[in-house]
Amino acid sequence: MHPYVHAQKTPDKIAYLMAGSGASVTYRQLEDASNRVAHLLRARGLKAGDHIAILLENHVRFFEICWGAQRAGIIYTAISSRLTAGEAGYIVTDCGAQLLVTSKALAGVAAEILPQIGHVASRLMIDGTIDGYEAFETAVAAQPAQRIADETAGGDMLYSSGTTGRPKGVFVPPESPQIDASSALITVAQTAYKLDPDSIYLSPAPLYHAAPLRFNMLVMRLGGTCVIMEHFDAEEYLRLVEKHRCTHSQLVPTMFVRMLKLPADVRAKYDVSSLKCAIHAAAPCPIPIKEQMIDWWGPILWEYYAGTEGNGMTMVHSADWLAHKGTVGRAVVGKLRIVGDDGVELPPGEAGTIYFSDGKPFQYHNDAKKTAESRNDQGWTTLGDVGYVDAEGYLYLTDRKAYMIISGGVNIYPQEAENVLITHPKVTDVAVFGVPNEEFGEEVKAVVQPKDMAEAGPALAEELMAFCRAHLSHVKCPRSVDFAEELPRHPTGKLYKRLLRDKYWAGRQSKLV
Repeated sequence: MHPYVHAQKTPDKIAYLMAGSGASVTYRQLEDASNRVAHLLRARGLKAGDHIAILLENHVRFFEICWGAQRAGIIYTAISSRLTAGEAGYIVTDCGAQLLVTSKALAGVAAEILPQIGHVASRLMIDGTIDGYEAFETAVAAQPAQRIADETAGGDMLYSSGTTGRPKGVFVPPESPQIDASSALITVAQTAYKLDPDSIYLSPAPLYHAAPLRFNMLVMRLGGTCVIMEHFDAEEYLRLVEKHRCTHSQLVPTMFVRMLKLPADVRAKYDVSSLKCAIHAAAPCPIPIKEQMIDWWGPILWEYYAGTEGNGMTMVHSADWLAHKGTVGRAVVGKLRIVGDDGVELPPGEAGTIYFSDGKPFQYHNDAKKTAESRNDQGWTTLGDVGYVDAEGYLYLTDRKAYMIISGGVNIYPQEAENVLITHPKVTDVAVFGVPNEEFGEEVKAVVQPKDMAEAGPALAEELMAFCRAHLSHVKCPRSVDFAEELPRHPTGKLYKRLLRDKYWAGRQSKLV
């Protein structure tokens, strides 16, 4: 259950390759490179339990760093390469990173965050350097390729935005100190998805997200081969399935939509019959879209519901989904509990907050209050989503926690954009939330109470969107702005966002697309 095993058994087998450049890494190369990274971490004074940060695009060196950290007991935080310098610098600081690895491709952000990360002793850059960074290649080349003497399992700590604005690190402790130990996710992957050493896994998403990062590493634990797309393109995805005879993949519904919108002759041009399992999650999949995908690819789709927190998981394969359309499955990790506002567990068919009992423990880094709020007095944990189970135990989602927006599989918390827009001198009040979008599921909408209603119009809307994009990653910013003379607030200051949001979702039974 570790690349070092496959480096011994099948040293020349490709562990992963980059779809665009064609650069590949064998299991022997991965073993040697990750050992050098582990030695480098020790040489820089990092011990088990310490933190590093990885700010990279989908890069051929990405997994060498992750596996080096994993075998050295290090907690590694992969940071979105789409964040602004302020956002990235905050995460590097908050996670307590003692070492940062980035790339020349991200030199602009890397330079801009330097004033925020002076406490980070080791700052390494791949593919070249700028002031303030040393060459990653030179640093690791000086280290031996043998295993370190004190191997112990490390793991990821990824950041999930909070409803109060700033993102929070989610740390799920390794299930065992042994670097080659199995896990609940591995068991699920072997039994349900039939992942094994013969699997060829096509990964179309950014590696800094939880699912792509963890599933690619899972495939490598099992000795399969990963094909990593640098960027998703619908036709290119289909071409890669045919070229590499890919057997497994994981996608988000937006990718399904884009492939289905390809001309029929383009879709028919590629042979995707090698696919045995197409996993999807991260955002609700519209029923018609999933029906079309099953018609096209066959009953090979598997859907799951889970979070970065890893506290529980539901799954459903195509046959059961067709009999329970709209479900995200039954629990395979933890036990589902639906709880009302009064804290009492609800019967089947009644919607409430979704909890898992008997799941995996997790904590929010540097936020004991948020960790406590995710648990009830019985120790059950929740991501805050709302839904119900039917009589057979199938879960259906009906609303999104704290108005979190999922656009193209990316989690967006509106508080961050609200915190920026409210600082604009022409804004008196603002609400940001998700509205329906056929391709992305949801898109970000802002409703603004302007200081002067006479200025409300397209010019001010463009000004506000540009203002937001200057401070936040574009994906977090409104794609449109509407205006209102006054926003509905309680005298205490509480914003009744649902009153604004509901009119955009009128006529829909679910608040999810």
